[in-house]
Amino acid sequence: MALATVQLPHTPNESPEVFVDPPKIITTPCDPWPRPYQLEDGLRKVLPYHFTYNTYCKQRWRGREILDIFATEFRDRPQEYYKDAIECGRVVINGQKVSSTQAIVKNGDVISHTLHRHEPPVTAQPIGIVHEDNDMIVINKPAGVPVHPAGRYNYNSIVEIMRAERGHGWNPLPCNRLDRLTSGIMFVGKHAKAAEKLTNQIMARTVKKEYVARVIGSFPDGDLICDQPVMQISPKLGLNRARASGKDAKTIFRRLAYYPPVTAANGAQPNGLDNRSERERERDSKMEWKAKEGYSIVRCLPLTGRTHQIRVHLQFLGHPISNDPIYCNQRVFGPSLAVGDALSDDDEDIISRLSKMGKSEAAEAMAYHDEMMEEYNKRKAEKMTGELCTVCDTPLYSDPGPQELGIYLHARRYACQDGKWDYQTPLPVWALPPPGMDGPADTTTETDPMALVDEVGELKLDTTKPNPNEYTEPSRPLWVMPG
Repeated sequence: MALATVQLPHTPNESPEVFVDPPKIITTPCDPWPRPYQLEDGLRKVLPYHFTYNTYCKQRWRGREILDIFATEFRDRPQEYYKDAIECGRVVINGQKVSSTQAIVKNGDVISHTLHRHEPPVTAQPIGIVHEDNDMIVINKPAGVPVHPAGRYNYNSIVEIMRAERGHGWNPLPCNRLDRLTSGIMFVGKHAKAAEKLTNQIMARTVKKEYVARVIGSFPDGDLICDQPVMQISPKLGLNRARASGKDAKTIFRRLAYYPPVTAANGAQPNGLDNRSERERERDSKMEWKAKEGYSIVRCLPLTGRTHQIRVHLQFLGHPISNDPIYCNQRVFGPSLAVGDALSDDDEDIISRLSKMGKSEAAEAMAYHDEMMEEYNKRKAEKMTGELCTVCDTPLYSDPGPQELGIYLHARRYACQDGKWDYQTPLPVWALPPPGMDGPADTTTETDPMALVDEVGELKLDTTKPNPNEYTEPSRPLWVMPG
């Protein structure tokens, strides 16, 4: 029997797979407990502390220089600060100091930035408890306090303030979210199952929500439905506009009260407020919103949950929230304040104007002239003081004025559609009758926009003008602002 030699194919020596360590993460030097709060002059302040931000390279950052990323993506500090932070090693990539400010960021990199953190003050007003059981806490959120840590805010947030009050290991789970400037009803779950249940209810639109707003001028009496679609035109700035091509949005409005401006016996404005020059009078005459006198308290029922929906719809209707620093700001939207505008193509101009409004010059709403306050542009806001932090040379800001702590928008009531629960708060102070005037100090069934849904039936969310024949005639005038 012959034997044959078989030549096996040559297989090179394969090296075993080498485990690659993940990028190094810089950890915050400290997690101060108790939290470094200081209550002073009606404000909750946080003593400065060291903190490290860690973030993975985003897709749009790949292949870009590290300084270019910080200079264009982050507006909190000037470019000179970020250049020095990179060169001194306060900004590192994968835990290592980079060779220069031109270092290229790659996919998978972790960027760490350690800094002496200065948080803005927020109101010292306590978080009100509307209801609490074993599953859920219903709170009355103060205006001006963000829900989650974000941007310049960390410990001065609803989540961290509640954690400080209830213990370091307690984990609050917010179920709905309000803008930082908005006050009112919020749900905080005590455990994941309860939070998920209520969150699903809200997302399924089986929860009725009612807000109260204070707006410029005499809002129309009766019921007004605005179904103008809303589009986000700048995710970075959180800016939204009424847009025919936006997402479906519908809000029911019903006026609660109107308060005209107080005049002196001779008919002049009190306290000599109307001291404009002829040039200023001529300028103001071209601004329709400036001619709207007094203010209205309006109940708002959003049937959808678009970002800034109520603020955008009120602006579209010509009655923006009186002290809204964005949607009642002619320096952003021009003299008309975008009344009835859903088709213009000036989004880029508006984004540019808003992005240039930094802390060196407070955003002026220039919105209202009533007997209770001085003109907005004469008030002190949070501005640079010209002083520097002795630890990190960060420019310091003055304390915010009352007008920066919130806007006249309050989430007054949340109710389950099937009637299982209903939580509400009293009217905020700014919605009460001014001194010397009569007006409602509470809401009534007659002024309840939620009742309109029951009167007219299910309101369809579409962009066509509703057919009144489909509904039962409401007991009050019904105004429809179609998209």
